[in-house]
Amino acid sequence: MNAPVKFYAKLFVLFLVLATAATSSSAKDPDGREIVADLGKIVNPQGVQENYKVRIGGVDQWIYARGQDRDNPIILFIHGGPASPSAPTMWMYQRPIEEYFTVVNYDQRGAGKTYLETDPDTVRDSLRIDQYVNDAIDIAKYVSNRYGKKKVILIGHSWGTVIGMKAALARPDLFYAYVGIGQVINSRENERLSFDYGLAQAKKAGNQAAVKELEAIAPYPGTQPLTRERIITARKWAQYYGGLAAFRSDFGYYFNAPLLSPEYDQQAAAAIDKGSMLTLGRVLPEFLEVDMKPVVKFPIPVIMFMGRQDYTTPSEPTDEWLKKLDAPYKKGIWFEHAAHLVQFEEPGKTLVSLLTYVRPLATGNVADLPK
Repeated sequence: MNAPVKFYAKLFVLFLVLATAATSSSAKDPDGREIVADLGKIVNPQGVQENYKVRIGGVDQWIYARGQDRDNPIILFIHGGPASPSAPTMWMYQRPIEEYFTVVNYDQRGAGKTYLETDPDTVRDSLRIDQYVNDAIDIAKYVSNRYGKKKVILIGHSWGTVIGMKAALARPDLFYAYVGIGQVINSRENERLSFDYGLAQAKKAGNQAAVKELEAIAPYPGTQPLTRERIITARKWAQYYGGLAAFRSDFGYYFNAPLLSPEYDQQAAAAIDKGSMLTLGRVLPEFLEVDMKPVVKFPIPVIMFMGRQDYTTPSEPTDEWLKKLDAPYKKGIWFEHAAHLVQFEEPGKTLVSLLTYVRPLATGNVADLPK
């Protein structure tokens, strides 16, 4: 058999092998969760891939730890909401980060799979900011011990920035650095800026229905009670005009992500809304009084990831606060093409920023930090 014939014979055999494999795979008819799970499976023997629950603050809370190398620094990620767990959406952006960090997410009390662990009537009275902060501190200590680390990197997103910043201030000895994404500095100022943006955009677009709805709750937040209904109206239009996901009036990809999550089944996905309903009414009065402006000195390095288009928790107050802050190291990073969902909208820049400004703080290579 001459060389060209041999080549095509081998090619034909390869085609048969691939065709057989494809037929075998399609015959199994895997659903989306199975495909995502297989893609994200950590097969490195040195890696970490664990889902488990731990009793923290009298409540069984679900923890999710993933990373390609257990020698890497640990990130403890505190999700937003309230009661919007990051575990069922982490598959969309977290995989590259896991090459350089072990990332630990957890479902807060009353949220996601943790919601399913405890009778809501039992947990309701414990839904207070101080309790969430104590939980975060206890989880930081637990994962540090479990994975043999002196400290962890603390990241908060949105509502999680309230918990994260307070935890860092209370126990700076547990953390290499604090990273805020969609940082809350002053809740009422955030509401005002969000409302003003939504109204301005509605007028610019000639959206009379939106203008009418917004003007009906003006002045906002004003001196009237800041009810859930007023907040929903204000946020509705700010987010419609790109204040949640930049340049998008629809962000279904984010809210539908749990439907493909390997970590969540249908019951857990349904628990997200139930947890939100349980939590919002309890924490709203406290949340509306959050004011971090008096914090002028921070005991550990602070890095802020700020979406330029964010009008859910507007970034301007964070930028102004950071400029006045005294800290061992501080850095504000603008994500020009992102709003509130920075890690989803600019995942590449998120990874590069973590490697450039955060990882050296945990590995002792502080001399490598940009000035």
